[in-house]
Amino acid sequence: MPPIRVLTALDQARTQYYHFKAIVIAGMGLFTDSYDLFCITPVMKLIGRVYYDDATAPGPGVTPPAVVSAVVGVALLGAVAGNLLFGALGDRVGRRRVYGASLLLMLCASVGSGFSVCRTRACALASLCLFRFLLGVAIGGDYPLSATIMSEFANRRTRGAFIAAVFSMQGFGILASSGVTMAVAAAFDRYTGHRAPLDTPEAADLAWRIILMIGAVPAAVTFYWRMAMPETARFTALVEHDVLKATNDIGRVLTDLDLLASSPAEEETAAFRRTTPPPLHFRLTSSSTTTTTYSLFSRRFLWRHGRDLFACASAWFLLDIPYYSSTLFQSQIYGPWFPSADRVNAFQEAFNVAKFQAIIAVASTIPGYFAAMLLIDRVGRRRLQMAGFLLMAVFLFALAGPYDRYWRGHATDARYIVLYALTFFSANLGPNTTTFILPAELFPARFRSTCHGISGAAGKLGALIGAIGFLWASQEREESKVLAGYQPGIGMMYALIILGGICLLGLAVTYVYTPETMRRSLEENESDSDSDGQCQEGQGDFVGQRFQFQELTEVAKSPASMVSSHVSSSPIHPHRFSV
Repeated sequence: MPPIRVLTALDQARTQYYHFKAIVIAGMGLFTDSYDLFCITPVMKLIGRVYYDDATAPGPGVTPPAVVSAVVGVALLGAVAGNLLFGALGDRVGRRRVYGASLLLMLCASVGSGFSVCRTRACALASLCLFRFLLGVAIGGDYPLSATIMSEFANRRTRGAFIAAVFSMQGFGILASSGVTMAVAAAFDRYTGHRAPLDTPEAADLAWRIILMIGAVPAAVTFYWRMAMPETARFTALVEHDVLKATNDIGRVLTDLDLLASSPAEEETAAFRRTTPPPLHFRLTSSSTTTTTYSLFSRRFLWRHGRDLFACASAWFLLDIPYYSSTLFQSQIYGPWFPSADRVNAFQEAFNVAKFQAIIAVASTIPGYFAAMLLIDRVGRRRLQMAGFLLMAVFLFALAGPYDRYWRGHATDARYIVLYALTFFSANLGPNTTTFILPAELFPARFRSTCHGISGAAGKLGALIGAIGFLWASQEREESKVLAGYQPGIGMMYALIILGGICLLGLAVTYVYTPETMRRSLEENESDSDSDGQCQEGQGDFVGQRFQFQELTEVAKSPASMVSSHVSSSPIHPHRFSV
């Protein structure tokens, strides 16, 4: 594809203030995502104390496993739907237009989750599941839009670090959810007079609602800035076919671009001549020279991009099985480190759960994200992903091998927690970050958001298997040792072995199918898919003259006059240009 000047300038642009502003604007969505997803663990502890308190039982109320699975599962199912829906809309309607809608839905669903309509158990939980599903839709929609927008604003040298920085906001969202939960729990515990372990005050029903509703605050703060963002230049130029608008839009936010240095006017004029499509009547009447583009999941799409889509979707699916199985249900692993539930009250139990989540976030999750930011544009996406899968497998096997003989009775051993934390560090260093980045770099602009959404949806299906399947599968095989409400499973040791094997499978998929995208221009996707006239579908398409460049000749002008108007109307260094 001959270069479009504004896109070449974007690839070569120096890092500017707006890049960091875009990281914060896009990252706050993922911050809210992780807050809402990971605060549910301590919230379910409070809900169990409030709605499942049985005066005849010897211990405190506990939310049944089936209810926990339902609350977690509906959010993940919503995320699957949101990835597919908003990913497709991002390519059809525009990244910016849909971006605000997903954040608004996230804000409303967070508030709705806290209100949950009523205070009876059945009504409150049904309402909570409904709003958690809508919240999941918004969370899922934020993934493809945030990654696509950041990739299309970034330059090729630091694109990986910028997208990784957006994704790293998840770590701070986990930390924020833990901090808010600890603060609310401590405040209510003090306000209610440090109740006895089995004495749950009515105020606990308000505490969990406040925790959920605070998740709407970061979304509300960034809503204005999202709506004020311009459409990405790559979408405007390559999908809407308006190069002049793309140049004007990007010139308002990235002022330090040198369009002239990236593509001389003479070269661009010659490129226009080479790529000017034939007259309209000729294109309509001659089947042998019809310039058409292929559609999503057409034979040509699968031939060009099917391998990449499989690589992205399968790696994300395989990652989220072990990642979510370990993240959302940490309480099964850290139980020995804190007093049992019958020795603390509702607020203290929620406080302890959140405290451990904060420790893991500070010690392993956030450092893993920062390590990925530092290495992603030096080592490369493919190598980091393979290294992360390998390290996750090693640490999971180290936990699984001696689990029944040693770790079961020594869970308070520091080495156990170190190995557990290293699995999170390895995931965030490698595949948890790279699976978010790669789909935003491997596909043409008109499919980019959709393909990222498909990959993200596959990941959330894996999360559904990991978060719910592992919760049940990790139960002991002997029925006498199974926790209340569960069925006998395969045991923790075999569950960890399976998770380690899944990580090795992810390593193999990455090695065989995943390409490297480091320092690769996004426009190479357009060239690879659109300028090869040898690939045909159906009756065959003559694709030497491509659809992508009709935007450059929409107005009936000569190539020279088009270049002149394009250059002279640019807001970027107008004094430099005269054609």
